[in-house]
Amino acid sequence: MKKWTSEAKQQLQDCFDTTDWSVFEEAASNIHELTDTVTSYISFCEDACVPTKTFRTFPNNKPWFTPKLRHARQAKEDAHRSGDRALYRKARNALTREIRVAKRLYSEKLKSSFSANDSSSVWRGLQEITGYKKRPTPPTEVSKALADELNTFYCRFEKDHLTLATSPVSPPDSSCSSINGTLPPIADTASPSSSTPGSQLEINVGEVCRLFQRLKTRKAPGPDGVSPSCLRVCAEQLAPIFTQLFNKSLELSEVPTCFKRSTIIPVPKKPTITGLNDYRPVALTSVVMKSFERLVLNHLKTLTNSRLDPLQFAYRANRSVDDAVNLGLHYILQHLDRPGTYARMLFVDFSSAFNTIVPHTLCSKLSQLSVPTDLCNWIYSFLTNRSQQVRMGHVTSDTRHTNTGAPQGCVLSPLLFSLYT
Repeated sequence: MKKWTSEAKQQLQDCFDTTDWSVFEEAASNIHELTDTVTSYISFCEDACVPTKTFRTFPNNKPWFTPKLRHARQAKEDAHRSGDRALYRKARNALTREIRVAKRLYSEKLKSSFSANDSSSVWRGLQEITGYKKRPTPPTEVSKALADELNTFYCRFEKDHLTLATSPVSPPDSSCSSINGTLPPIADTASPSSSTPGSQLEINVGEVCRLFQRLKTRKAPGPDGVSPSCLRVCAEQLAPIFTQLFNKSLELSEVPTCFKRSTIIPVPKKPTITGLNDYRPVALTSVVMKSFERLVLNHLKTLTNSRLDPLQFAYRANRSVDDAVNLGLHYILQHLDRPGTYARMLFVDFSSAFNTIVPHTLCSKLSQLSVPTDLCNWIYSFLTNRSQQVRMGHVTSDTRHTNTGAPQGCVLSPLLFSLYT
């Protein structure tokens, strides 16, 4: 793992402070090449400036077990093998004292998390101590054939919607034409309300900087190699170049190719795996793109919130399953108050819900909701021509390209599915 020392942070910040980003802009022929070059350069600088350290961990280690305790335990074992009883008692007592100290310090750490309202750290510690809700262990023997089979399984909806996803479309207004010559899906026929002042999204440096500064450093980097720690430490240095890339992407209605790459991690749904459907596909995507999606998400919410069904509870702020249950119970009891009445309930579950989104159909619905044409075309670009790999341990599948569905784990996927249905 990487050691983010104060010296490494300062060195990385100085590196980006002295970077002339215009060199990349002049050398790149399109936004895809520019974004790929910028992210590769950032990843290279991080590897060069931030040292790494290797730690050995064991599955039976307790969260309060420290390296000092490991040395004390080793000293006790050495004393036992020597046959010196006095030395053994001394080493045993020293280990006992160290265990008490380590447990006390860890207890104080948990208490401080309570005081700071850091619920995630508290739950993490309690789950490690109690072994509560342990994740099912993936199979020990993983082959490339299994990874390829899973990747094909996750792309199974492609053939059902291939005609729709790749059908010819009407050319949009020339002002939002794609830089690579492909045609976005929606012609510029949206209602006048979609072009009213304030409906167009323009991102500023302050928004991007604040998003980078709030990133969780425990998250893994995406396929582009840019880590959340790097973005958080160098938020002020990197926000300007990424703001420029984001606005260029919106202007061209084109999502950079490197932002559409996904590494799918199959997470077992149950302890015993009996089929491919027992793995939940969680997409590991670019951390930079997630920040970009949050900005688009906030804008899309302001445009569509008034059009959402008032009985929509999923993926909406200040609404929960409890609200849905209570409201449903209220309607049922209100109905049953009348004599001679009864109630029937139908529960429906969407299988692989996000994977069934047809981009062309979604964009047509968004256009009917008066979402600006440029944004509809950007969403179409976001959902099409995505590349994905399945990674299981050290095994990685071949790359496949998809034009149907929204990856699980993307920030925009829940809202897009709500608008789609």
